Amino acid sequence: MLNSQRPPHRKPTPNPEPAPRPGRSLRAALAAALTTALLLLGPGGLVPASGRAAADTATAADTGSGSALVKSVQNATHPGAATAEHGDTLNWTVQYDNRTPGDAAAPATVTDPIAGAGAGQSYLPGSLQVPPGWTPSWSTDGTTFGPTDTGAATVAVRAENPVARAGGTEVSPLLLAPVQPTAQATGGDGYTPVLYRTPNGEVQAWSIYHHASPAAAKVVCSSLTTGQPCTGGPWPRPLNTAAGPLGTGNTGDLGSPLTTKYVIDPQQSNLLYYPANTATGVGIGCLDLAAHANCGFTALAANGTSPSSANNIAGLAKVGDNLYAVANTGQVLCMTLPGRTPCAGQPYAPIVAANHDLPGNPGALYQGGLTAVGDKVFASSAPQGSGSTAPGAPALGCFDTSTNAVCAGWSTPHTAGPSSAYYTYDAFTAYDTAGHPNGVCTSTVGGANVLTTCYAVDGTPLTAPGILGTLNGATLTFDPETVVTDTTTRSYFPAWGGSGGSGVTLCYDWRAAAPCAGFPLPATHPTANGGTTRDYGYSYDSTTRCLIGLGDAGILFSMDPATAASPCQHSGATVTLKPASFYCDGGSGHVQAYTRARLTDLDLTHLDLSASRVLVADPDGTPVATPGLAPDGTVDLSGVDPAAHPALTVTAQLVLTTTGDFTATNHPMLVVEYRGDAPQICFRTTVAASCTTTSVSNTATGTDTTGTFTSNTVTAPVAPGTGCQPKVSVEKEICGSLNSHDCAPGGPGPWAKTSPVGLLGLLGTAHWRITVTNAGPVDAATVTVNDPSTPACRSAAGTFALAAGSSRQVYCDSLLLALPVKNTASASFVAANAPAGTVPTTTAPSAAVACSLLCLLAVP
Repeated sequence: MLNSQRPPHRKPTPNPEPAPRPGRSLRAALAAALTTALLLLGPGGLVPASGRAAADTATAADTGSGSALVKSVQNATHPGAATAEHGDTLNWTVQYDNRTPGDAAAPATVTDPIAGAGAGQSYLPGSLQVPPGWTPSWSTDGTTFGPTDTGAATVAVRAENPVARAGGTEVSPLLLAPVQPTAQATGGDGYTPVLYRTPNGEVQAWSIYHHASPAAAKVVCSSLTTGQPCTGGPWPRPLNTAAGPLGTGNTGDLGSPLTTKYVIDPQQSNLLYYPANTATGVGIGCLDLAAHANCGFTALAANGTSPSSANNIAGLAKVGDNLYAVANTGQVLCMTLPGRTPCAGQPYAPIVAANHDLPGNPGALYQGGLTAVGDKVFASSAPQGSGSTAPGAPALGCFDTSTNAVCAGWSTPHTAGPSSAYYTYDAFTAYDTAGHPNGVCTSTVGGANVLTTCYAVDGTPLTAPGILGTLNGATLTFDPETVVTDTTTRSYFPAWGGSGGSGVTLCYDWRAAAPCAGFPLPATHPTANGGTTRDYGYSYDSTTRCLIGLGDAGILFSMDPATAASPCQHSGATVTLKPASFYCDGGSGHVQAYTRARLTDLDLTHLDLSASRVLVADPDGTPVATPGLAPDGTVDLSGVDPAAHPALTVTAQLVLTTTGDFTATNHPMLVVEYRGDAPQICFRTTVAASCTTTSVSNTATGTDTTGTFTSNTVTAPVAPGTGCQPKVSVEKEICGSLNSHDCAPGGPGPWAKTSPVGLLGLLGTAHWRITVTNAGPVDAATVTVNDPSTPACRSAAGTFALAAGSSRQVYCDSLLLALPVKNTASASFVAANAPAGTVPTTTAPSAAVACSLLCLLAVP
């Protein structure tokens, strides 16, 4: 087990004394040096010596054999500094050492209240970091936690892991159970599902109702992992042009087209782009699947007036860094993907005849589809009589993205049907027998049988797959899902109505130029809603190697792409393990080695090992050589160097003989492990600017199956900066009265810088007053008076504290044996909250003069 391989807990070790920062005064540098002598620097930050002992005591004595938390802090503003300054950013780290007995996965929670939140320190928004597999949450009252970062109002943070294991140095996504037919809130016309894996491993199917009005709620999320609607409902929800969380009810302003193809952002897998229409035009919308939020809309064409109007849209197709679509006008639309802005010069000239383009009909449906082959974009169009400015037969057109013009060999659209009585819902890519894309096809409805017409990229006729011709002309067929493997290139066509009945799938093998071997023609789905699926589209899950289908019946179901069996008896998971992401203290040496990947909570006799595999690769897809899946369900990763491969993507593709291991109480997982230090949770705070803040501290708590435990308390001292120093001054005066009562403490004097000429004669007693004033924002401590000429003044003053904004007067006398005499005084002090050992500061001197009868000294 991984727990047995975990190294013993390493105690913090002292760091070298930090060098003074440039520009700091000698006094501050000496103060820092002296303070450092009283501190021990932990693995990544400030831990007072007393705190270090407390850490050892808490983890050993208080928790016994249970799990432990070890707290430390790092100064992010001034790395290595022994003390913080007001306004510094501190990185608080808690290391969670999970000591759960055995190998069972169990919930764990770490809660970290922010001591002095909003006063001595404030949470830095966006700073909370948790290890992979953990879920962060924030609280503004210390009791109620939510999934949204609450910014500077945060008073506590929390991290939770429902499947924490001993050691904690692993990721363990759930293996996806075979997807059973599920009736969910997909509505009729749910259309093609889009698969999305969340960061915590949940597999979701998203869908957008097609041909829905702008206001209608139309986007739905279903969890394939749980078999339930995704959290964050109610579903469906509306889509809007403005960025922000999904709303509720029929409050949208983005409509959906008749046929839809989606594009996932290649740089951000949580961003989905979809074609949409508004009351005034058409364009491309953005949906953030992770945040359940709209992420904007790019308008590409406005509704026209005469003779043709961009009422709706077909698309999308990605070529390079651009997304392409086609409007009812036949014009090609384009959006740059990185900037989400219209391409220069778009909309481009029409490539097909307009359809359903009569002005005054915003939202009128585009009849046709879109696909791409290399740098060419192909569109089909069926300009039927009703709603089209120029009725005619279905046709295919081609747009060359390298020239932004009609393709060579396609100066006029190519016919795809005999008359305007025919119509189409698709445009799909054709492949040669080597599996290379080589043309475009569309299937049309309206005759005795479904008619499929294909053309090569250069515009010459291409032999069409014959399988759709087995369906009668009343059957609706839609864009296929094409699955490419090392040995096959197969397209799976959804169909229903006519001879397609309540829903069927047809499979064509392009490399064999024949129907798919072993796959029924057509394949029905009797175990999915009694066969009533009315298929619209499929998405292939390359992890489980299953097709996920959806249709007009609102039923999500799975299908084996080899046999058409439903549900698909496959399972799997994909996860990327990056050991460095388990640490956030900025330190090094946390990771020692990879160990293994393994299957848990799965009876291996229920697994077809010969047909199953575990793939290991770098995150960019480059394979990493490892032993295969062993009979015990493990893969040895110990030979992989973490320095050469700082992250690994592990994919389990499993073929099951039964689904009995997937129950409400048993959840098989793929566990990928490494050996290293216990994982860390971090957040940052900003030290308050208030001069009353002299230190900040933090203590974390946790719970798991071993019980409840508390970390050591770490206190970071805060040294007063230049704006938080006392401003002490000294005023030395002499009494100018012959009446000793006038010169007594509190006496009226007069007090002056020079005694009147002749007051003291040739010798006499001088009465001195020294006024020490603190005009600064903080108190002064250990104030002493320096008066070399009159030691009695120093004795009279003693050592005292001086509050901010206050003064203290010291009275003392001296017998003068010779005149004149110039007496000079100063004061030394430290800030009241200065660390021990801080070198005192001395004020500027102040002097007064006792004059003789012949006094000629200038007044200072």
